[in-house]
Amino acid sequence: MHSSEVVEYLCVDDFLTTLSAARTLKSGFELDVIDVIQATPVHLEQLQDQIECPTNSLRLLVQLLKTNNVLAETTEGLVLSEAFGQAMRFCDLLEAKLDFALAVAPDFSDLFTVLLKDTQEFLNKAKLFQLFDYEKCLSATEANYEATRRWMRFTTALTRYEAPVCLSYHDFSSYRRMLDIGGNSGEFSRQICCRNLDLIATVCDLPVVCDIGQQHLADTEEADRIDFFRANALHDPLPDGYDVITFKSMLHDWPDEQAITFLQKAHHSVKQGGSLLIYERGPLDFTNSELPFSLLPILLFFPFYRSPEFYQQQFQHLGMVNIEIHEFFLESPFFVVSGTKP
Repeated sequence: MHSSEVVEYLCVDDFLTTLSAARTLKSGFELDVIDVIQATPVHLEQLQDQIECPTNSLRLLVQLLKTNNVLAETTEGLVLSEAFGQAMRFCDLLEAKLDFALAVAPDFSDLFTVLLKDTQEFLNKAKLFQLFDYEKCLSATEANYEATRRWMRFTTALTRYEAPVCLSYHDFSSYRRMLDIGGNSGEFSRQICCRNLDLIATVCDLPVVCDIGQQHLADTEEADRIDFFRANALHDPLPDGYDVITFKSMLHDWPDEQAITFLQKAHHSVKQGGSLLIYERGPLDFTNSELPFSLLPILLFFPFYRSPEFYQQQFQHLGMVNIEIHEFFLESPFFVVSGTKP
């Protein structure tokens, strides 16, 4: 079971519960209100001297931020609330979730009925899948780098905080070589290498993703133990001889047939006695909870989340043994499925 410290980052969602709360907070960042007040307590009149915004507008924004528990009033002036101060420890994640949810909000407001009726039509129309355009990850142009960085910022921020949870459920200490298929910026591999100093990792992903991933890791202590293998893992041959092959939040991007192909290829590449590991979101369930605004991007992928039993069955078909399933809840259902190649 993961510790409460590992999931403290989930507090950022408390400030992204509704569109109005998220949009107000975004304006607080855009107008530098959050930065100014984080630096030092200020009264509204003092804040006005530092913010380019009409007085009535600034007063309204401050009122809304206080209502949403972002700001608090003290004798010394406006300060960040204690709760929001804690959330700002995870500012990279907070801002990434905020920006991503706002970017895809039109897909929910305009196309949710389409998503419910016809998934393929939604895929053709949604901004979400214009953002995640993997065709732009194949050739190295400045426009492709810019487009790919936009969605990698979100996936990397999520992985930075989700990776330690996986490490609570699976022991990587016996492995020496790891392959992370669809490994994105290499953040998942970095987190694992950071905690397992004898491990070296290879990230397999599309060329532009790998280029950006190398830049992401360049200044980290783990960079010299992580290399990048540029390939289309669905069609290209994969290197072999690995102790563990991982899939982190990657298989839900693909229909069942392709997901099974990925697992078959990984099974071929992993050593005898090695492991395959899948770390994924499970099917969404709102039986006992409302939909927070922060979860909009995740909701729009809802047709593609599979149960852990699907992957358990595939592992069984591959002849794998010691299959384990760990299910848990972060901001949505998650699971880790692992198995050993005999």
